[in-house]
Amino acid sequence: MRASRAGSGGQVVSIGGASGFWGESAAGIPALVGRGNLDFLVFDYLAEITMSLLARARASDETMGYAPDFISHALEPNLEALQKNGIRVLSNAGGMNPRACADRIRTLMDEAGLGWKVGVVEGDDLCDRADHFVGAEEMFSGAAFPEIWRIASINAYLGAFPIAAALDAGADIVICGRVVDSALTLGACIHHFGWSADALDKLACGSLAGHLLECSTQATGGNFTDWEKIADDLGNIGHPIVDMQADGSFSLRKTPGSGGLVSRATVGEQLLYEIEDPQAYVLPDVTCDFSDVVIEEDGDNQVRVHGAKGTAPPENYKICATYNDGFRGGNLLIFCGIDAAGKARRYAQSVVDRSNRILAIAGQPALHDAQIEVIGDESHFGKGARTAATREVAVKVAARHEDSAGINVLLREMVGGALAAPPGLTMFSAGGRPKPSPVIRLFSFLLPKTDVHAVVRVDDQDVDIPANGSTANDSHILDRPEVPSVPDSAGALMDVPLVRVAWARSGDKGNRANIGVMARHPDLLPWIGQSMTEERVADAFEHFLEGRVERFYLPGLHALNFVLHDVLGGGGIASLRNDPQGKTYGQILLAQDVQVPAELMESLGL
Repeated sequence: MRASRAGSGGQVVSIGGASGFWGESAAGIPALVGRGNLDFLVFDYLAEITMSLLARARASDETMGYAPDFISHALEPNLEALQKNGIRVLSNAGGMNPRACADRIRTLMDEAGLGWKVGVVEGDDLCDRADHFVGAEEMFSGAAFPEIWRIASINAYLGAFPIAAALDAGADIVICGRVVDSALTLGACIHHFGWSADALDKLACGSLAGHLLECSTQATGGNFTDWEKIADDLGNIGHPIVDMQADGSFSLRKTPGSGGLVSRATVGEQLLYEIEDPQAYVLPDVTCDFSDVVIEEDGDNQVRVHGAKGTAPPENYKICATYNDGFRGGNLLIFCGIDAAGKARRYAQSVVDRSNRILAIAGQPALHDAQIEVIGDESHFGKGARTAATREVAVKVAARHEDSAGINVLLREMVGGALAAPPGLTMFSAGGRPKPSPVIRLFSFLLPKTDVHAVVRVDDQDVDIPANGSTANDSHILDRPEVPSVPDSAGALMDVPLVRVAWARSGDKGNRANIGVMARHPDLLPWIGQSMTEERVADAFEHFLEGRVERFYLPGLHALNFVLHDVLGGGGIASLRNDPQGKTYGQILLAQDVQVPAELMESLGL
């Protein structure tokens, strides 16, 4: 059993990241538990969409509303190894019903003959106060609060101190509802080192560690730009492990003997993932500045990370409500042959037109936001698409409607008109026609922290949460670093795809996307900055973009972060897009050309 098992405050605490979303493979967990030399194991399961799904599960069965995979696939098969190695477990798998999740775990512990203590963090669920929020405005769009009957979930993003309090009270497993993803890791650090609420730089470092762990294998080679380097061993990819120092600096490694890669590039991509302003990454416990973070390679498959800074946290919690807004549905068909894309588009439009005629005859409204996307003709690349004819494509048709019956008309007509289609139509049937599903939208707003009260229990014991002394974020003006200018004389320039000079990764926040771009060498950053302006990125995504583009500079990583507003067609499960979360946007940007000195490219071997 490791010395830090009981929160001894030793100089290093080791934390493994085992899950990044509900449904992720659990195949790598046994090796992580058995060979990782860990003190804590964190499991992140929640997204806004997940909360609405779990709310529906709880409404159908009051004993549900949590992520059952956490117990059946993650916890139960690894109990013996967890006990043997003295590893404590932290998870937000409680979702909309952390108490029921904890009760199920206690039953599991009793069956296994383990005397583990289970802690529960609650207080994030604000559904029973929905009528108090009427009149609130959406913090990004300014929209009015939805009708109460549409509400599926309302949750505050809690922080790390309640988790630390549960650990301080002796919990072996801590189950949370909605907390910020990084809070699981930060809670372990606060408990182990005794960090106070005003140790802001340390809290920022612990939050950064949590940000790197929260998406599991994305820090160890998953979704990596240079994926070919690990392609042969993707099935054995290792999970990330943070070794945190008392001063907040840390190393990141992966499961010993596993596949994947830990490097400045893989970890840098994950740092840039789904952040917006890197100098004001706002969390409940601290406002983080990641702009000067440095990642240094420190041996084989290990990096050292330092340089995060913190200022005071906000006075408010971010609250996310999800609500029902009608129904959506769609299907995917295949067309082959000459002018496959033309055939696909024409047939798809005929399906929409015919569906609307049927609805009109029945006195029903037309389909909303009907979306036709052809996959295979590079339409995702907008102006950057190739023009060569494609002989096989997939076409997706999707739409919204107030009534599920309206969506059923569309789904029926997609197949029902097949005999009148252009030649080359085929389809794969795996269990029948798709079904309509609810459209779930996100509504975010702010609420004073004094109006939200976290509750912590360890088994039958109520636990006091120490008062957080820092609650008022100072509204200082940020000193924005300037992107370096290119040299006055650099010789002949050449056009190269961005991927030759940079790594990139993209993700989503609601209806916004971010694309982090990290130079492969510091000398390339000025040239990337000169080519990749806000205007250039807006132009590359003009076929998706409805808002503005912002650019931020991170000197420590020699990186740029682009935030694209109103670009995902509503985002998440509300979007009809083939990519509703901006996961492909980094790949689209990497295909754009930038101008770089030929001599510099040669000297760098690129």
